[in-house]
Amino acid sequence: MRKLTVLITNHSLRERTGTEMYAFELARGLLAAGHSPVLYSPRPGALAEKIRRETVPVVDDLDKLNSPPDIIHGQHADETATALLRFPTTPAIYVCHDWYLSMDAPPRFPRVLRCVAVDSQCRDKLVFEHGVPEERVSVLLHSVDLEKFRPRPPLPARPRRALILCNQTKENAFLEAARAACVRAGVALDVYGIGVGRPCERPEELLAGYDVVFAKARTALEALAVGAVVVVYWYRRLGPVVTTAELERLRRDNFGMRAMGPKSTPEEFGRDIERALARYDAGEAARVSERVRAEAGRESLVAEFVEIYESVIEENAALARDEEAEARAAAAFLRSLSLFKAKEYDVIYDSATFQARNRLLRLPVVGGVARALVRAVAGGRRATRNES
Repeated sequence: MRKLTVLITNHSLRERTGTEMYAFELARGLLAAGHSPVLYSPRPGALAEKIRRETVPVVDDLDKLNSPPDIIHGQHADETATALLRFPTTPAIYVCHDWYLSMDAPPRFPRVLRCVAVDSQCRDKLVFEHGVPEERVSVLLHSVDLEKFRPRPPLPARPRRALILCNQTKENAFLEAARAACVRAGVALDVYGIGVGRPCERPEELLAGYDVVFAKARTALEALAVGAVVVVYWYRRLGPVVTTAELERLRRDNFGMRAMGPKSTPEEFGRDIERALARYDAGEAARVSERVRAEAGRESLVAEFVEIYESVIEENAALARDEEAEARAAAAFLRSLSLFKAKEYDVIYDSATFQARNRLLRLPVVGGVARALVRAVAGGRRATRNES
């Protein structure tokens, strides 16, 4: 096996969000398989430091790399394009993680030779909205580090403790309805996530203490691997309880939006929570967990990516470099950035706050005082900088 240097890009490396943890876990898997992963993000933070402690290099400036990588594993369009422009002979794959975000649209560069979707909806986004040829798209489903997420002891016959683990959850009427439903069912509910001010640093330890877990995407898969009864959940919507009959479909949809029920009121949401708890089945949860642990280990995903990397590297070596096509792609990308920034400025200038500020500054007396105050503050800042 050839040892590969893999540059993984991501918008940020600050918190335990989906793409950030995906990049982290993939890097750990590549390192364990004998490869050399390097992570790039212009927005590093606490997670970047944690990744470094695992002896994986992390850079916020690609000039810190003194040699080109063998392959660019692109996540998020801007960071992928940055890597492509910095290393003009290195091929790339692009991984789409999100249906909604514009930053997850694939960059159109000649050296992006394959695209990967993490679920069925991202596959459709690549093929039907961005024109990526079907033969250039692979679907590689999420995986679990089975060493970290170990099986819990057998579930009790009746649920006692439930967990909501979702960064989008907020304190609102839907969460109150969920709490009330759990009280009626005799189940204690705990809530974790960035949105409620309780980020979870060690989900592998937390999940083992709960009988029922309400979660989506990667977290749902991790909870299944541990052995909990899992209900597909996204802060105001509820999907099904995961069973062996539904597992393949739900996993292909990444336990995400396509698996969710319709929008509901808080009262309907509470009743849905009660119905989900009533479907608790410890035996079925054990069977689902056994399948997940047999089919969704991280090593399999890493091996699939390495196979794609090697194929792309080989294909790129046989291609003649088209500098004109590269320049056109770079120009088109910069144009799209300019248009996006212009839209952001329009939002700011059209906002009620900005309009009120302009009206205030046009007032004869108040506006003059406000302008004088701004000039005084600016002058004070310049003086402080000169003194220092």
